[in-house]
Amino acid sequence: MNTAQRTVIFATLVSDGQRITEGALALEGDRISFAGTRDDFAALEDAASYTDYPVPEGTIITPGLVDLHCHGAIGADFPAPEPEAVAKAIDFLHRSGTTTLLGSLVTAEPALMVKAAETLADFCEDGLLAGIHSEGPFLSAARCGAQDPRFLSDPDPEFVDELVMAARGNLRTMTYAPELAGSEDLLEQLISHGVVPSLGHTDASAAQTLDSLNFAREQLASAGVDGFTERPTVTHLFNGMPPLHHRAPGPVAACLQLAARGQAVVELIADGVHLDPYTVQWVFSTVRSPNILLVTDSMAAAGLADGKYSLGPQQVQVKDGQARLLSDGSLAGGTATLLQVVRGTVAAGVPLEHAILSATSVPATLIGLADEVGSLHHGFAANLLLLDEHLNLQQVFRQGELLPAPVTA
Repeated sequence: MNTAQRTVIFATLVSDGQRITEGALALEGDRISFAGTRDDFAALEDAASYTDYPVPEGTIITPGLVDLHCHGAIGADFPAPEPEAVAKAIDFLHRSGTTTLLGSLVTAEPALMVKAAETLADFCEDGLLAGIHSEGPFLSAARCGAQDPRFLSDPDPEFVDELVMAARGNLRTMTYAPELAGSEDLLEQLISHGVVPSLGHTDASAAQTLDSLNFAREQLASAGVDGFTERPTVTHLFNGMPPLHHRAPGPVAACLQLAARGQAVVELIADGVHLDPYTVQWVFSTVRSPNILLVTDSMAAAGLADGKYSLGPQQVQVKDGQARLLSDGSLAGGTATLLQVVRGTVAAGVPLEHAILSATSVPATLIGLADEVGSLHHGFAANLLLLDEHLNLQQVFRQGELLPAPVTA
């Protein structure tokens, strides 16, 4: 496709929780110049200046997907990044439909986390990553999952400042456990740096969880940063938490309550491994898509066969697509792409419009990109997926550029 010319694609549009069956999406360079009905496009004075881009009947166009929790792919381990491998992994993820993503760290020796942030910041400055997510190190030892317990700690203000500096303004989110000493001071410090707190890997009570998320929300609301979210997030709801129990509701109940009120946003890993499909459908029906983030939590094995891989300082065995620590069998991230997660969400009974919203506009808003990516709107970046009626990926555009033949995903 020649991005210098004006081009229009006629297909079904799915964006912002809505579907336009007789839709038109017009591109000019790296931007969307029109998104709406085919009839409204035909009524434009300059409609004749656009060249038709033919697509098969039944094509569905969605915004490019946005993943806020991703530790790597095709052999690249973002927590211990090798630049060449990271570049290949980002390219794989872009071509697989995830046109915007954060590079996620895991808990490790502090100097290694700082070094990883410095490396990933280079990719942020090149426009290939949208930022960095730090999963730890201020997490619960009782619910550490695949996080290395040797390097867990209570909040350390000096380390936070060091990590923020290493990320060069690109640290977007950090996962924390609210029951740790100093967690309120941590929230104030993160928010002052423009970092969204994400509660997770926690053994907190429901009361502790409510207090922490409400405090985080108040701090976010008073931050006064243009485009900054006013809602904290929850890292992979259910995973890394005690199970919901009628006499000990714990963090799950509190997170669901606040998300249903629109006061927090919960991550779901709907890959068929981390959550039962019924759980996914139940959360969507209870909490609603504007309060849900679909994520992959993908690690180095994503896009590759079963085998042994690394996740920061931990060693992982992947069998039948499930990544587990060699040491104790704990789940250690995902192996699916975000498009596969979207398909799993739809297969669980969630309408496509809702699944796409939770994988595009919702995450884009949370990292301050609400006016740039995640929606099919005039003026937005021309990041889009062309899917067939079975949600198989046909083509990917990023910044108006047609990427090489898509990876089967």
